[in-house]
Amino acid sequence: MKLQTLAAALSAVAALSFAGQALAADTVVAKLQSPVAEKSKIVAGVSVFFCEADACSGRAAAAQTYELSACKTIVKGVGPVTSFGGAKKQLDADKLAACNAVAK
Repeated sequence: MKLQTLAAALSAVAALSFAGQALAADTVVAKLQSPVAEKSKIVAGVSVFFCEADACSGRAAAAQTYELSACKTIVKGVGPVTSFGGAKKQLDADKLAACNAVAK
């Protein structure tokens, strides 16, 4: 009985640990040069970005969400950006220029 209680407690702690990590995920924002005409969503860098007005935002599900390739996917979908990143990481000017080079 004590072993089952201990196993249940350890499972609960592990579940809460993973939930806390998910809640702590950074929000990545792409500020757009021009507002989008209508709400849309784009899958980029293993995350779903929701685009509305002059920004697209998504939760940083993995390191790929911050990468240049994710920025390029957004630019291909909705146009050039003025910034891309979150509290943990931002693309610098050179990478933003490379990102915007793929604009339609």
